[in-house]
Amino acid sequence: MKEFDIPTGYSASIIDSIRKIRERKDPRKKDISPSIIKMKNIEFHIGRHFGFCFGVKNAIEICYSALKKFPSKKIYLLSEMIHNQLVNQDLIDAGISFIMDTSGKQLISWDKITKDNIVIIPAFGTSLEVLEILKSKKIQTEKFDTTCPFVAKVWNRSKSIASNGFTTIIHGKADHEETKSTFSRAKKYGPAIIVETIDDVHELCDIIRNSKSIKTKKFENKISLNFDFEKDLKKVGVVNQTTMLATETKRIIDIIKLTLKKIHKKDDVSDYIANTRDTLCYATNENQESTINLLKNKVDLAIIVGGYNSSNTTHLAELASQKVKTYFINSPDKIFTDNSIKHFDFHSKEEITTSNFLPDKRCKIILTSGASCPDVIIEKIMRKISAMKKETINIQKIIKDFESNYVV
Repeated sequence: MKEFDIPTGYSASIIDSIRKIRERKDPRKKDISPSIIKMKNIEFHIGRHFGFCFGVKNAIEICYSALKKFPSKKIYLLSEMIHNQLVNQDLIDAGISFIMDTSGKQLISWDKITKDNIVIIPAFGTSLEVLEILKSKKIQTEKFDTTCPFVAKVWNRSKSIASNGFTTIIHGKADHEETKSTFSRAKKYGPAIIVETIDDVHELCDIIRNSKSIKTKKFENKISLNFDFEKDLKKVGVVNQTTMLATETKRIIDIIKLTLKKIHKKDDVSDYIANTRDTLCYATNENQESTINLLKNKVDLAIIVGGYNSSNTTHLAELASQKVKTYFINSPDKIFTDNSIKHFDFHSKEEITTSNFLPDKRCKIILTSGASCPDVIIEKIMRKISAMKKETINIQKIIKDFESNYVV
């Protein structure tokens, strides 16, 4: 596995040690059971897979390498490199400026950016339209493209789908940077449409069953130019925004496949729906499977950590909230010594405060994070809660106890 050069400030002594122990005892990562840290008054259940993924580490390394190699150049990021406010703020503090926000709103005019500047493409990738702007300004991006390879894999698959006469269905959020970048490519190659929810898919299947061409507001701004609902849904292939729920993408494929089986009255519908299951991101899948495994044990609450605009973290919070009281936070600063917590409600899209969130008794807490969250945040939360439960953190003892108790 490739070793990345990322700031040491993102690492954490306890978490790092636990990772190394598990890698040594389970090098093939077959065991997805939680890492359990037991203390007198508290027990932390930490996910097997969490934190920085390959794509995020790669993006961070490229950004900090550019800062180091080109100290005299003005360096820009097209938008947030990843959906984590700590990492993005660190980059701003280091001297990098963002050209756009996550919704695509221009923060810095293109007129102010020249060929002498460095422009870094974020891990989500960017649209072909933005690449054309950069090309017209003679800005070289090849060395500063941090696009996640798993995002690029989805792009390549959408091209393959179109070349074989299939329409690309993208499971994603239309306003997300990654979905925008995928959609810009898919619609260049052939017909394309974005679906976000299972309801969207059921409506699409109703259209397929009735073989009718319609104009619906549900898919407004989510279809390629001249999209024909009657003709373009006869042969389809589903790809996803890599941070969506993998189980939901699979369910979407199954719903469409079942619809096609009923229409064509046969089990083999490979002529009508392309096989795209291998486009699911390994890190998203692993984090979600780890979270599902965490929920098998009886616990008192779950704390999910990551950026509030992080799609993959939000899905972890959704999974956890189905089983246990869940608090979605982006910083240890959201936990207060009066035993209250300010957390994000992903339904209302607002932060709310809950009092007395830690029970008086000895408690068991799920603690995990999304793919863009540094380990140091997880460890700071663990230390803060431990202090509130009047526990003294003894790093050597914690690591020794974990190693002796962990059996694959």
